[in-house]
Amino acid sequence: MSGEKEMTAGQEPSVAKVIELIGSSPKDWSDAASNAVKEAAKTIRNIRGVYLKECTAKVKGDKIVEYRSVVKITFIVEREN
Repeated sequence: MSGEKEMTAGQEPSVAKVIELIGSSPKDWSDAASNAVKEAAKTIRNIRGVYLKECTAKVKGDKIVEYRSVVKITFIVEREN
């Protein structure tokens, strides 16, 4: 469990949720993935990781005009007390 906290006595186990998003950018695939995480962070708390699933691009003529990154974002589900 590298980088993860160990559970202590009395602590509830956490539950993670994964969503899939497509980010875009005129710059590159890395920026497209970053844009997806930035947008998700506006409405989702406790983001713990991102998995780059696929990279695609929109082409006009002989040039890439839009980079697209399909990402899976993992976040911890909050519990109500």
